[in-house]
Amino acid sequence: MVVAAMLVLASLVQAQRPVMDVTQWRGPARDGVVPGLVVPAAWPEMLVQKWKLEIGAGYATPLLVGNRVYQFSRIGENETMTALDADTGKVVWQAGYPATFTINPATKAHGTGPKSTPVFFDGRLYSVGMTGTVTAWDAATGKQVWLKPGAGPDMQYTTHAFSPLVNAGHVIFHIGGHDKGALTAFDLNTGNVRWSWTGDGPGYASPIVADFDGVRQIITPTQTKIVGVDASTGTLLWERPLVHQFVSNSITPIVNGPTVIVAGTGPLFAFNVARRDGKWATEQVWENTELPLRFTTPVVSGGMLFGLSGRNSGQYYAIDVKTGKTLWTSEGRQAAHASVARANDLLLSLESDGEFVIARSSPAAFEQLRRYKVADSETWAQPAVSGNRIVVKDVTSLTLWTW
Repeated sequence: MVVAAMLVLASLVQAQRPVMDVTQWRGPARDGVVPGLVVPAAWPEMLVQKWKLEIGAGYATPLLVGNRVYQFSRIGENETMTALDADTGKVVWQAGYPATFTINPATKAHGTGPKSTPVFFDGRLYSVGMTGTVTAWDAATGKQVWLKPGAGPDMQYTTHAFSPLVNAGHVIFHIGGHDKGALTAFDLNTGNVRWSWTGDGPGYASPIVADFDGVRQIITPTQTKIVGVDASTGTLLWERPLVHQFVSNSITPIVNGPTVIVAGTGPLFAFNVARRDGKWATEQVWENTELPLRFTTPVVSGGMLFGLSGRNSGQYYAIDVKTGKTLWTSEGRQAAHASVARANDLLLSLESDGEFVIARSSPAAFEQLRRYKVADSETWAQPAVSGNRIVVKDVTSLTLWTW
């Protein structure tokens, strides 16, 4: 049987939303593609800072929906959702709840979060905090529509860095902690649990949705595996080992045609998902042992996979997406981490040292076009890029730049 796989855009792209809105982790289809980027005839020497304000700690991606920016952050001991006017940076509303959290000393440098990016859908925001509290917020007023307190053990190092997704009337989170978790579908309107899969603790990477052989699946790294579950019931369809040395699987899977691409501590690898004689199975396609990944999820462009490897203190790379062969690597010492996205044939990379890089997606070499300084402190959150705007979250502040 021929297996066709594709990202399910219909359940992820907001109904009636402009394509340039940033409503969730890694963009409208959760694949790192930025639609509607306004590309100037020539990139300017400097970007224009429109506004900047203190917003609190955390690594959540800012969301940019219409003329609103939404930021999930920690202000004092509260996990806080803030809505701002995108033109002026003025606070429209701000709401939160107490969420005292003690971080593992091994990850103290990365702070007490929150680490998860919310999802915007149909006038509401859905978030999960460091203690596992799941909240639905009214995006117009900040009112809590429903809230589910966190429960279960902590994760081993940090906690709840995955970002939720919306599918078929459900919002999906992997709640729980080390060795005891539940991939859970909550009803969007009530917060009632519609299904859960309890086969492993959560990972730090985020789930995606894809169709394989006509079956919609939630694909997600967990604590020790990568799994595919039936999106309507939560039934486990297939699983593969995904081992990380520090029990912190952080790479969001990528679906390219019939192939899933992912990495743990070991090689970057690709596999196909197939159903044969009524049973689901996975088959390895390729692996690449040359480019160990740590935090940076790559992006597909023109038959190539681009990203930042942890080798040599950070090297950009390109891989042939069909064979896994390394096409090139850049010079080292680029960055400890980068949030990589694609707009047409351009690569957009916000490095963890506060520099925003624009490069060409070339099969021959790393072709940097411009490099801009957009923050004075570390930038571990994915930026929101829309039209000719980029919203950058650094350690405690939020800035909107234009060109």
